[in-house]
Amino acid sequence: MTNPFDLTGKVAVVTGANTGIGQGIAVALAQAGAAIAAVGRSSMEETTSIVETTGVRFVSIMADLGTIAPVSSIVEETVRSLGGLDILVNNAGIIRRNDAIDFTEEDWDTVMNTNLKSAFFLSQAAARHMIGAGHGKIINIASLLSFQGGIRIPSYTASKSGLAGITRLLACEWAAKGINVNAIAPGYFVTNNTTALREDKDRNAQILGRIPAGRWGQPSDIGGAAVFLASSASDYVHGTVLPVDGGWLAR
Repeated sequence: MTNPFDLTGKVAVVTGANTGIGQGIAVALAQAGAAIAAVGRSSMEETTSIVETTGVRFVSIMADLGTIAPVSSIVEETVRSLGGLDILVNNAGIIRRNDAIDFTEEDWDTVMNTNLKSAFFLSQAAARHMIGAGHGKIINIASLLSFQGGIRIPSYTASKSGLAGITRLLACEWAAKGINVNAIAPGYFVTNNTTALREDKDRNAQILGRIPAGRWGQPSDIGGAAVFLASSASDYVHGTVLPVDGGWLAR
């Protein structure tokens, strides 16, 4: 029986792959057989060394997705270097923390541009290639804040709520064209974005107290969901936002 989770011969773009969740996803897709175009704005040395041990083809693309300027070149370089584009993971994201009453326009725009605007236009650029090929998988990295309000992160909450909506819209438009668009909503993971929370003794205890699994997620915990949504195992899955949260939303 053919393994429906096998990604051999597929090409995946993963943004924000230099660290954290993006790195975990890139490694998981590579272990399933996909060639990887890892996109990031800082050193990809660690990701490169891990992915290359799997034996898949790999290319590192330096790009700052704070603007949509590099969007077309990311797709073009991936197709030129790896021969195609089958999977896109929109993981690149940033966060700014401040009380809503004091939140600045700059912090609003900076987060929205990276987390939502660039994700949409990179999806658009990838889809133009995928529609021509007749197939493709797009995975957006949403958040628990796609479902909840949170505190002191207004632009992050808005961007991740918007990303869930865009996921559903693109699924409606592109499902009949052979493209699956879905999202993963990570819970509380050990990443650069959560350093402040983990270092706050009281907040850390509050968070752990609500997670049924009793621990913060590790980047490797997200890999299985990503492989599922990137593979033929999810061919009839469209427009879903899949929580990977240790049970947070269940409590």
